[in-house]
Amino acid sequence: MPVTIYQVDAFTNKVFQGNPAGVCILNQPGNETWMQLVAREMNLSETAFLYQTDDGYNLRWFTPLTEVELCGHATLASVHILYETGRLPAGQPARFHTASGLLTASKQDNFIEMDFPAKPAAPVEPPQGMLEALFTDAVFVGKNKYDYLVEIEEDEAIRCMEPNLDRLKELGTRGVMVTSRSDVPEFDFISRFFAPGVGIDEDPVTGSAHCCLAPYWAEKLGKQEMVAYQASPRGGVVHVRVDGERVFLKGQAVTVFKAEMLTR
Repeated sequence: MPVTIYQVDAFTNKVFQGNPAGVCILNQPGNETWMQLVAREMNLSETAFLYQTDDGYNLRWFTPLTEVELCGHATLASVHILYETGRLPAGQPARFHTASGLLTASKQDNFIEMDFPAKPAAPVEPPQGMLEALFTDAVFVGKNKYDYLVEIEEDEAIRCMEPNLDRLKELGTRGVMVTSRSDVPEFDFISRFFAPGVGIDEDPVTGSAHCCLAPYWAEKLGKQEMVAYQASPRGGVVHVRVDGERVFLKGQAVTVFKAEMLTR
């Protein structure tokens, strides 16, 4: 039977910006090998696979190389498709059972807000070669369960950064987020995210990274609500709100296309 798959640009309201994600809604749990092959075929930073349960949806995320425990933009894309196709009425929150526990999301006018776990970074010594691979000095280096966080001084240095991806791949971690205060008044902080170790040289807009960035900048800036810009070539905007051990991520999304896979 053909399977419908969607491509959605997340954390943007314009096509060909933000972060593209695949969304595949299944009638039953998918075969893990098949899901990984589909994600490799889509060749996007993540493809989401979900199927309905008694009290929500089971949700898994795959990069072209591996399954990941948490993904913000593909979750946003999934919620967008559930609302757009009428599988969820506008007033009903989305509930997802995932490797990171229960995640929920709700529609707020033209935005979708997602309730995610905070993943703060603890200070660490930078691993050998990381700052050299980024061609930068650091104000702060930290690490959480998934990624390194590197704060640098200048907004413009982040926008122009061209790291040595082969050296970053050797770090043995999911990714490296580089961040600074924003020089642009409408944003509080900016970032970029490099994850060559899981097959993503640069992720255009990374929701899960903001589960780390939001508590970090909330403490530094003394603000619980902020607007962040991920300064990849595609670019994207993430509204963040920190509430204890939870981070609320808010953004927009737009469907680019839907297609049918004819073979399984």
